Amino acid sequence: MIAPEIPFDEKQRLEKLRALKILDSAPEERFDRLTRMAKRMFNVDVSVVSLIDENRQWFKSRAEECNLPDETHRDLSFCGHAILGEQVFVVEDALLDERFHDNPMVTSAPNIRFYAGYPLKVNSGSALGTLCIFDREPRRFDPDELQLLQDLGAMAEQEIAALQLATLDELTLISNRRGYTDLARHVLNVCHRKGLKAAVVLIDLNKFKPINDRFGHAEGDRALVVFANALRSVFRKSDTCGRIGGDEFAVFMLDADEHDAQEAIGRLRDNLAQYNQASQRGYDIEFSAGYVISQPDADEQIEDLLKQADARMYAVKPASGR
Repeated sequence: MIAPEIPFDEKQRLEKLRALKILDSAPEERFDRLTRMAKRMFNVDVSVVSLIDENRQWFKSRAEECNLPDETHRDLSFCGHAILGEQVFVVEDALLDERFHDNPMVTSAPNIRFYAGYPLKVNSGSALGTLCIFDREPRRFDPDELQLLQDLGAMAEQEIAALQLATLDELTLISNRRGYTDLARHVLNVCHRKGLKAAVVLIDLNKFKPINDRFGHAEGDRALVVFANALRSVFRKSDTCGRIGGDEFAVFMLDADEHDAQEAIGRLRDNLAQYNQASQRGYDIEFSAGYVISQPDADEQIEDLLKQADARMYAVKPASGR
């Protein structure tokens, strides 16, 4: 086994990492969504966002089929090697690589044979960690897959940078308009590259103003939080949800068609119907929704899709709810 070298700018790298105050922080949906997407797209056992501290590798997010610890020693990490370069670091068969063939992470759980890691940088600076995937079987990694991992890695970098920016809706704790459109733009590019359909669903609450007027703004805020939680509950974990206006929400559904969008909207209606019946708050949370499907060969931007979905939503929105 060959332990990874120490980067020449290690002191500055560690200062940047610790300034973010991300080490040992709680799980966050923004990163969990990316690891779930990577695991699904590459059909691998594990996908993680890994951060390289002074003596350890710590996992900020994990999508896995094995029980990884929260951290491992840096000397054992594949990611420690990955942060030394500018490009995606690929090991197609660890047993044939002198750096890893006798590594405990290869010879015992999690039994890594294939690894690919994108070095995560902030503002084109030092690599703080990786978005990586690994599997218990060796595999080839073709140029299209390489580009896909780079695209997902860029999204992870954006999320790290977003720790210093305002991209989260403070009330509902889902993405705000800026965060949603940035994420959806990246995922849409991934869909185009992979030849996947995508669904953009725009959702507007009906008769929301009367809730504020009659019951007060605190109750209106409560309704928004309930609705955001319902979105998290009924849409898939790989979907991107955002509050893009006062009472307006959007969901980007990766690898989804018209049937998937309709089913998700139906589940949302059922979820809220059950809540309304159980809560008896003096009002019902109701919504109107419109959606549009992006075809794999379409040259559409996320802003165009949102406008189309908005037009379809408004066409079905009852006049009393406008």
